[in-house]
Amino acid sequence: MPESTTTTPGPRAELLYCFCRLQMPAVALLAERCSHHLERTFHLFLKKANGAVTWEAYLDHLYPLDWFLASACIEGNRSAWELLFASRAGRSDCLLMDALRSRAARLYPRDEEKQDTAVADFWGHLCVPETPGSVPVMARYDGQRPLVPWLIRVFQNWHISQLRKHPHAQSLPDEDIAMPMPTGGEIEPRWREVFADAARDWLSGIDDDEVLLLGLRIRYRLSQREVAQLLQVHEGTISRRTDHLRDLCVDYLAKQLAAAGWMGDDIFELVRSEMIGLLLDDPRLSVDALARILAKKGKQAPASSH
Repeated sequence: MPESTTTTPGPRAELLYCFCRLQMPAVALLAERCSHHLERTFHLFLKKANGAVTWEAYLDHLYPLDWFLASACIEGNRSAWELLFASRAGRSDCLLMDALRSRAARLYPRDEEKQDTAVADFWGHLCVPETPGSVPVMARYDGQRPLVPWLIRVFQNWHISQLRKHPHAQSLPDEDIAMPMPTGGEIEPRWREVFADAARDWLSGIDDDEVLLLGLRIRYRLSQREVAQLLQVHEGTISRRTDHLRDLCVDYLAKQLAAAGWMGDDIFELVRSEMIGLLLDDPRLSVDALARILAKKGKQAPASSH
């Protein structure tokens, strides 16, 4: 089993606690319980990692507020649960509960009772084991990914596995690019981290027009024709800009992964499974940020995402 090369998180643990308490003052998680969950999630991640993991590396990639919220939910903190209920899913900024209901509707079409049961059971098993000896859903979260997309993916993957056990199950439409269905191969956590860092670096270097194009195509899911109509340019212009932006992105990501020692044939699986979530989590592609860019051009944001 991999072992950490650092035995304690050091003073960063106290800074982490202070930061989370300042950002979420209503969530009164005690410092000693925070330390307990930090140790727990570090060792949870350690079991998944391939090779030695330091506390520094773990904390560098931690989503602190998501981790703090999940830890407080496990502790039964009412304010934490209220914040979780109020959390919003990435693509359409809808509530987490609505995102789960939407996913359940696609998993179990025309069966409202099953849809309601699927969502209710999932909430019930967030902190209570599904079966004796199993681990509750929330206790599997290691803080190394955004919490809400992770919860949606866990919900989807569990129900897909249940559906595949039945010979007449209806397959899930593979149109939700934000939360793709799992594939046979498993990518090591290290490469997901390298990819995420490279993707964020690339995003930080593109201009507002490129951010707007990504936002309209991915967050609002507009077609090339609809983007062209909104921006009052030729559809071919949007097509060329989209292709150029995609090529620049893939080329940059491939070079960054190669420099880090990536030996895979290509980065398609990482792009397929990780890129959309990273884009939707980026503050520059938020609804408000896109609205500001459009306002500078004298345009209004689409009334609703597709």
